[in-house]
Amino acid sequence: MPQQALLIVDLQNDFCPGGALAVPEGDHVVPRVNRLAEAFDCVLQTQDWHPPGHHSFASQHAGKEPMETVQMDYGEQVLWPDHCVQGSEGARFPPDLDTRSVEAIFRKGFRPEIDSYSAFYENDHQTPTGLAGYLRARSIERLYLCGLATDFCVKWSALDARAEGFETFVVKGATRGIDVEGSLEEAWREMKNAGAHVVSAETAEETAT
Repeated sequence: MPQQALLIVDLQNDFCPGGALAVPEGDHVVPRVNRLAEAFDCVLQTQDWHPPGHHSFASQHAGKEPMETVQMDYGEQVLWPDHCVQGSEGARFPPDLDTRSVEAIFRKGFRPEIDSYSAFYENDHQTPTGLAGYLRARSIERLYLCGLATDFCVKWSALDARAEGFETFVVKGATRGIDVEGSLEEAWREMKNAGAHVVSAETAEETAT
């Protein structure tokens, strides 16, 4: 069987109900993610880690509101509420998320001038996070993704995982989306078209054990 890993994407307080950029029912995935983590030998996490005043924050653009867009050097950028600020409570992982089996955390979005959705690249699609190299060094060929949000960071991570040549599975029962104007349905379509497999949490657990 190919070597495989579980990647928990941005499961942080600010993306859960009550957070600055809450994903509906984002906290509902925590028990399922905990069970998945028990089944995998290699468990990794990403952590959105913005400095104060990050350029993707709407608060840094006069007259702009969250969810509006602006043009950056690397293309169109959605503007967000201030969220996952370095060292803040919102940037931390939920207290009921069991992180004991996590062997590495990849922080992203820490460069002030550029946002990062994907676990593999910043939004310029050129600046790597180091995840691909880490997976190859560990001889990982198959990657299972869960976490938040389906239609942003999970989607872009899945697309880049496929582009990097990893066999990619998205665990549907262990992720939730924001769903902006149909973005959730479109995300599932894009991931499938790129060759990512959509599996249930039960299937992922069985495959990992």
